Amino acid sequence: MTRSLTMAEKIQQARKLIQKARDLPLPAEGGKHDFSYIAQVKDILRQARDLVKFIPLQPSATPEIKEQVKAVLSEADQANREILL
Repeated sequence: MTRSLTMAEKIQQARKLIQKARDLPLPAEGGKHDFSYIAQVKDILRQARDLVKFIPLQPSATPEIKEQVKAVLSEADQANREILL
């Protein structure tokens, strides 16, 4: 059985996923308008959001952790706009 990630590890992993979405190469045909590319970017960003979205609801989450989660969610939204627009 795999161990569950700590809150800090989830935040770190989410940031890595956001960077992975940014680093995804543009396809030669279609560019940003390629449906497969859009789906990949949205899926990676969804994974990042899903990792951290329940952290603020945990009783052991400190205010600092909650602020980091807000920042990660904001980064994911900003990455979505930067990559796909």
